[in-house]
Amino acid sequence: MSRPSNADGIDNFMNLPEIHFLEGPSSRWDNLKFVANIAWEFIRGFRALHFSGPCVAVFGSARFTESNPYYGTTRQLSAEIAKLGFTIMTGGGPGLMEAANRGARDVGGRSVGCNIVLPMEQQHNPYLDKWVNIRYFFVRKTLLIKYSYAFVIVPGGFGTLDELFEAMTLIQTGKIKDFPVIIFGREFHQELVEHIEKMRRLKTISESDLQMFLVTDSIDEAVALIRKTIQKYGLTRAQRKPSRLLGERW
Repeated sequence: MSRPSNADGIDNFMNLPEIHFLEGPSSRWDNLKFVANIAWEFIRGFRALHFSGPCVAVFGSARFTESNPYYGTTRQLSAEIAKLGFTIMTGGGPGLMEAANRGARDVGGRSVGCNIVLPMEQQHNPYLDKWVNIRYFFVRKTLLIKYSYAFVIVPGGFGTLDELFEAMTLIQTGKIKDFPVIIFGREFHQELVEHIEKMRRLKTISESDLQMFLVTDSIDEAVALIRKTIQKYGLTRAQRKPSRLLGERW
């Protein structure tokens, strides 16, 4: 039976190499090519973001427009974080990602993005000083985690929650340091927080795990927590210089 096609990019999506990889066992040669593609994705990401840190990652919806109140709040919050000397890092797309990058731009801070390539391609927003396009979500998540010293969660969807629980799992298991995780927007995240409390009550997480994150509506409270990260870890801007030989630039 032939697979139906349509104008929504489904055919292109089904032809992506990661879809074929996840279909099941492949030849050794196909597996080797896949690993080489992944390695190249990481190298491209490392080259693009090498001079960006230290960063604060802001995760949020691509679907909220400038008319949404969360857009302005995210923009303001990111501006205040950028004033501390952090680079604002996002998924590079529109919506609240754009608001975060725009906030950094407002105050002369650095703004970078790690954009995902989708069937209906997500374009990077115009407030980025630098960005890299990544095909694989897990590569993108690794890059976003690698360069960030705090994680700010503003209202979003599945992808935003994926990033939230990725960061908290890595902190919980000691794979990264106990960097701040800020869940911004009490009303939007009310049911999420209630479910986390249910997990604590049923002991699928520990009592101490509730100390890993802050839920707030206060920009001042969020910024104060991130400021403590500077004091705790003595963060300064990386002093690396681009290599002309390697074709590097900020």
